Amino acid sequence: MTIPVYAQDAAAYAAQQAVGTTTLVVWLAIVVLLVASMWRVFERAGQPGWMAIVPILNLYVLIKIAGKSGLLLLAFIIPVLNIVAAFIVAFGVAARFRRGQGFGIGLALLPFIFYPILAFGEDTALPQPA
Repeated sequence: MTIPVYAQDAAAYAAQQAVGTTTLVVWLAIVVLLVASMWRVFERAGQPGWMAIVPILNLYVLIKIAGKSGLLLLAFIIPVLNIVAAFIVAFGVAARFRRGQGFGIGLALLPFIFYPILAFGEDTALPQPA
């Protein structure tokens, strides 16, 4: 009678653990970077930074920073229309910080790159339109 050896299973399990742990650490780093960036963007736009960590409120404040109506928040619950609304808000935020439409596209598609640029760059927000 032979006894099965599970060394290969242990090695595969260890590799899976390493991949999972690395993924978790990278994901957490991105989340912390985005929270810090949104906090700073809110403060640079004249809003309290803590609003960046409150779900739904942060989206409402971002819409206000973009200079759009708060009713745009309702568009975010409608499939497909939410994509259009995200681009509208991104273009508005980019314009508020004196950036072009290309930067707005970046804010919508690659927020983990473009919001830190906006947050930690030299740009200042234009005054909120009345």
